[in-house]
Amino acid sequence: MTKTMTRVAPAGSRPAPERTDGSRTDKPRPGRRGPANRPSVLLSKAGVTAMLGLAALYTLLPMLWLVLSSTKSRQDLFATNGFAPGKDFALVDNLTYLFEVDNGIFLRWLLNTVLYAGVGSLLATVFSVAAGYTFDKLNFPGKEKLFSFVLLGVMVPGTAMAIPLYLIAAKAGLVNTFWGVFIPGLVFPFGVYLARVFSASYIPDEVLEAARVDGAGEFRTFCRIALPMIAPGFVTIFLFQFTQIWNSFFLPLVMLSDKDLFPVNLGLYVWYSSALSQGHPQDYLLAIVGSLVSVVPLVVLFLMLQRFWKSGMTAGAVK
Repeated sequence: MTKTMTRVAPAGSRPAPERTDGSRTDKPRPGRRGPANRPSVLLSKAGVTAMLGLAALYTLLPMLWLVLSSTKSRQDLFATNGFAPGKDFALVDNLTYLFEVDNGIFLRWLLNTVLYAGVGSLLATVFSVAAGYTFDKLNFPGKEKLFSFVLLGVMVPGTAMAIPLYLIAAKAGLVNTFWGVFIPGLVFPFGVYLARVFSASYIPDEVLEAARVDGAGEFRTFCRIALPMIAPGFVTIFLFQFTQIWNSFFLPLVMLSDKDLFPVNLGLYVWYSSALSQGHPQDYLLAIVGSLVSVVPLVVLFLMLQRFWKSGMTAGAVK
């Protein structure tokens, strides 16, 4: 005679759920998280908040140091804590000295940068939007192969192109001229790529077909219909290129030697180098205050256009 051995469940435990065929299973119910399925600390809400806080500090602390240092006199610059304001709050005096030194050379650098970045990025955006619209809506032989070359230009960093651009400008007689820095800023391959994406998201093909049926040419269709519809993308590309040209440093450093043609970044570098190599503390203060002034146009422009920026960056997110 054989005896059937039964497994006794420990006290306090719940019986395993039964299957439809009457058998039991020891698998945990779906939806319950065991210790191994708990989210990691970095992916938890507190971890994400801490990482965002560190990123905010990394972004804001240099700006805070710049603002507080701009309020100091030459004597207080190295004698006080970096995150302490100036004792006499000399910001107004520092700004006055900034715009008066060397017959107002900083104001000239600022105007040069506005021309390089403002006019250059506006024209570059128009060319990029037109090219992206063409790649998206028009058909012509070799379109995808040509677009592949555009994407190749996106992958090449701008610093790697500075020396070839200098050699080309030297043969064309554009070295140490306004056009030697202005013309390269008109080419923006990443803007062409973005414009094609925005064109596919914002401009329906049916609207263009209706305009062509009504007798509108391609140029008129682009200017009157496509361009207003792609306005958020236009602003987004403009801000990208404006920031890139405004922060450009290596190309003007290679291309220019005349101080009257310097953009503001290169001029600030000259003052900072003079403070380090020749021991002029007033040049160090000029570089700090000038850096603060050079950031203001970017902040103002972004605040003015952030509504279009947000709508442009979320293009295609909601269908």
